[in-house]
Amino acid sequence: MLVVGASGSIGRLAVAQALHAGFTTTALIRDANQASLFPEGTRVVVGEPTQADTLADALDGVNGIVFTQGTYRDDDAEQVNYRPVHAIVDALTSPARIALMTALGVTKPTPGHDWKRRGERLVRASGLPYTIVRPGWFDYNEPDEHHLVMLQGDTRWAGNSSDGVVSRQQIAEVLVASLANDKADHKTFELVAEKGEAQPDLTPVFAALQPDDEATLDGPKDRNNLPPSAEPERVVGELDALRDRF
Repeated sequence: MLVVGASGSIGRLAVAQALHAGFTTTALIRDANQASLFPEGTRVVVGEPTQADTLADALDGVNGIVFTQGTYRDDDAEQVNYRPVHAIVDALTSPARIALMTALGVTKPTPGHDWKRRGERLVRASGLPYTIVRPGWFDYNEPDEHHLVMLQGDTRWAGNSSDGVVSRQQIAEVLVASLANDKADHKTFELVAEKGEAQPDLTPVFAALQPDDEATLDGPKDRNNLPPSAEPERVVGELDALRDRF
């Protein structure tokens, strides 16, 4: 399994969780000095996640990929939220299952959200098995708020923690769990935690979700407010080039 954005706060947890779950785990980093961030047993590869021609070593033997990178900075949004997804899907030479983290509120138009949403569409169009997780506000949960709730339709747009909260650790756990759970395949959902204990088994929670509609490039019940027909020509071209690769 490969973790993209591995040096980030959720990426490091995803690496540890993947190792704990028994996955052979690779962390993709830009800076070799970050190798010490990861537990013993992690395979660390230095590469540029936005450049497909640098990723062969990172993808060697990989059959699952967790994307945890992300930013809300407008000037970095394309490079951080979209380019790694495009480069890695483009660089794959055999199928791999994807777990992509974006954000609750991703369908509320902003440059950061729009580039995350375009990344989601690349994954859906590729023909790969996938799960797209849109977490709420990181670590704003109270000590007794660990009961996971998966929502669909992306209706919470307040832009603050009233939209929903969840711990970084549970985000990492859900991302890794989705890779090995068939009930999570082709599902997109917002992830929040409410008062109560964490569920010991997420299979019933994944199973209750509506799968993505193969005729669209968005999640179930998402607003139709970023029509592909109105997208920049280069984005449409990249999407078409990756469509049904697998």
